[in-house]
Amino acid sequence: MNKVVLITGASSGFGEATAKHLAKKGYKVYGTSRKEMTDKNVKMLKMDVCNSQSITEAINQILEKEGKIDVLINNAGMGIGGCIELATDEEISLQMNTNFMGMANMCKAVLPIFRKQRSGKIINISSIGGIMGLPYQGFYSASKFAIEGYSEALAAEMKGMGIKVVLVEPGDFSTNFTSNRKNSDLTFKNIDYGKSFNRALKIIEKEEKRGLEPIVLAKRIEKIIKTKNPRFRYVVANLEQRLSVLLKKILPANMFIDILRNYYKV
Repeated sequence: MNKVVLITGASSGFGEATAKHLAKKGYKVYGTSRKEMTDKNVKMLKMDVCNSQSITEAINQILEKEGKIDVLINNAGMGIGGCIELATDEEISLQMNTNFMGMANMCKAVLPIFRKQRSGKIINISSIGGIMGLPYQGFYSASKFAIEGYSEALAAEMKGMGIKVVLVEPGDFSTNFTSNRKNSDLTFKNIDYGKSFNRALKIIEKEEKRGLEPIVLAKRIEKIIKTKNPRFRYVVANLEQRLSVLLKKILPANMFIDILRNYYKV
């Protein structure tokens, strides 16, 4: 097992759990973080997915050492809570650049390597928020919807080159994503949105804190890596959330939006 795995956002949450799990299973794992970090099992590289130069430097380090990359896991991401109307330009840019453009930047850098190898797997971490627009997480959902469309197009373009593209759509997990979420002060203070946002946020945080453990996702990703011809899409969530994905497919759109509104008390 000499597969070389590159995973972004490996300093915490999904990324950290997945990187450590794969390293224990014998993969050569390179994790990235915007901060300098060390780990006895994972080779950590300082890198910012929004900075093309830092991406190039990190990838060159891997190629100099290993001569190849077999798997790219685009995991780096963040969340901003608040109403769509009051989101600032800075908040929108941060959300979309980190979650979507960061993923696109990584693919752009790694695809020439994969095409030359005529092999490789790209695993893009989306969310069930990339299947349904979550109230007060509108731009987070938008960033994940963008990943979904991008990944579908990329999978079609890569079909004949031996390169597999996979979407992983996690539901609620118990990670530090909850405490790291940036919430809109303007929304909290707004007469029309404030109380509703506060109610919804309490529900969101409660569900996340009682969510699945990150190792569940890490083990699923390991299976995807080991599968020669994986499916394009994997939902990794509890039963209730998997059911919500099914309902999204079969119910009229207005009815499903009302279900979301009622659930989050919007």
